[in-house]
Amino acid sequence: MREELLTGSFPRNLDDKHRFVLPKPIREALGRSNCSVLYIAPGTDGSLVVYTEQSFLELGEQLGHASPTARDIRAFGRLFYARAHRVEIDRQGRVRIPADLANLFALGKEIMLVGVRDHMEVWGRVQWEKYLSDKQPFYDEIAENAFSQPRSE
Repeated sequence: MREELLTGSFPRNLDDKHRFVLPKPIREALGRSNCSVLYIAPGTDGSLVVYTEQSFLELGEQLGHASPTARDIRAFGRLFYARAHRVEIDRQGRVRIPADLANLFALGKEIMLVGVRDHMEVWGRVQWEKYLSDKQPFYDEIAENAFSQPRSE
């Protein structure tokens, strides 16, 4: 089954239990895939990543093609999977970020949920705004570099 593209930026608030409500466009995209389970793990640049079960499995397969003796591959696997959590979307469309991840990334109460093709990212609102102000002026250069990279098969 092909998954829906996850796009958009959505301001959200975390409640006292580190839960946030998935925005309607994301719920609809996940609903078309019959998705009720997500995986939350450390991301890059100070964000958390949120994968559907299918995307999480595909990431694991991609990582499985790398050399298991490569130091960075071993370290990434340990750091990533040791902190990854399986979470369920509740009946109100909420997702709970495990406290250890919320605290590790100092998310605070205000977050941004960002759709990034096959996954979502969770950023602290202030960190996301700083990231945008740092990177947006270089969008053209970043786009040129991104599309000049060799494609991985």
